[in-house]
Parts: sequence; C-alpha cells; structure tokens
Amino acid sequence: MDTLYDHMPILSRGRHRNPRKGACFMELASYLAGERWSDHPACTHPLLAGLARLVNDHTSDESRSELVPLVPSIIGLTGDDLRIDARLALRAATTALPVAAADRQLALAVSVLAAEEMLARLDGRPATLEERSRWAFAQAPHAAESARRFSRAQKITEKGFRRYAAPNAVQLSVVGIAQACIPDPDGMLRELLVAAIAECQAMMPRAHPRAHGATAPGGTVRAGVAGRPG
Repeated sequence: MDTLYDHMPILSRGRHRNPRKGACFMELASYLAGERWSDHPACTHPLLAGLARLVNDHTSDESRSELVPLVPSIIGLTGDDLRIDARLALRAATTALPVAAADRQLALAVSVLAAEEMLARLDGRPATLEERSRWAFAQAPHAAESARRFSRAQKITEKGFRRYAAPNAVQLSVVGIAQACIPDPDGMLRELLVAAIAECQAMMPRAHPRAHGATAPGGTVRAGVAGRPG
C-alpha cells in the first residue's frame, strides 16, 4: 500500500486541473474510483465529500498527508437518505461546538438543534437531544440556551436542510475547529472525518471496509477533547 501511495498525486489545497498538478482529497478519491477527474465525484455522498474537501483545505501542509489512508474508505459511501445529511451535520456541529470561538458557538448550537429536529422528524418521534448533543451543549451552556430560544421560532424544510442548513453546519464546524485555540486542530479535523466516515458506513452496510482509525458505530475515536462521547 505504501508503494501505491508513492505513485499517487500529492494532496494539496484547492482544485487541480489534472493529477500532475496535485490533488485534493476528493480528486484523489475520483482517481482511485476510476471516475473522471473531479472534486465532486459520484462515488461519495455530496455532504461527506464536502466535509472531506473542507478538512483537506483547512489541514496544514505538514499534516495533510495523514489524510491519504482515509481516501479509499470514502469511495462508495453514497445515498439519498436525508438522515445521512443530518447525521453528518450533527457529528460536525457537536465536535466543533465545545472548542470553537464564542462568536461561532450560537450558530453551531442552532445547527445541533436543527439536525436533531430533522432526525426526529424523519424517524417520526419527539425531538430529544442525544447524549453527544447534551454533552456538547454542556460545554457551551450560554450558546445552548440562546439557540433553544432562537430555534423555537424556526421550522426548516427538508429541502432547505439538505441544501443550506447541513452544508452550512459542516462548513462552520470545520472552520471553527481549524481556527480554535486547541493544541492539535489538524488532529481534530482528521478525527471528525474518520467519525463521519464511520457514521456513513454504519448507515450503508454494503459500503467499503471501515476507514483506517475508525471505530465501530457508537464507539469512540481518539478524543481531541477530554471526556467527549463517541
């Protein structure tokens, strides 16, 4: 496998015209999947692909090569179930909320509530916070309270959630982590991508084997914040 990686395009920020110019995470995925060279390949769920591109672009040049072993595991993870979008948005927002700067926390807390509400709606059950969301809210209680007041008047449509709310949650989360005052933002970004891949694999049992470093569904990835639930 190391020999194979030695002959692949080198990961770098942004889009690239062809493999000789380098590759972002999803361009490399398109290359390995045998698709037309693209950073939006059909082999991966659009929101998961968006998360991968953001993580690629916000990871430092020194650490970006550590993302390469994750690329094969993202191939084949696709589907149109809105629960996928909600799970990815929830995973991203609950990861970023405890570490993001205060001026980003309200938007992230609102994203948590929106994802929880959408999951409850799709499952036909009352909206209640999952353990991970309760933990994230406990780390940012002022943002959580403000988000609850704000969200009482909000009712997003399923189309609006997929097109706007979920992608915004993912983008806010990645930028929030990348700019957070924490010892290893690159490591936390990689952990987020690993956990997101595992979330998708849990919902798509016919997909490829798990990403290197991912845990079983419900397990805990190496924590970037002490005490964080899986």
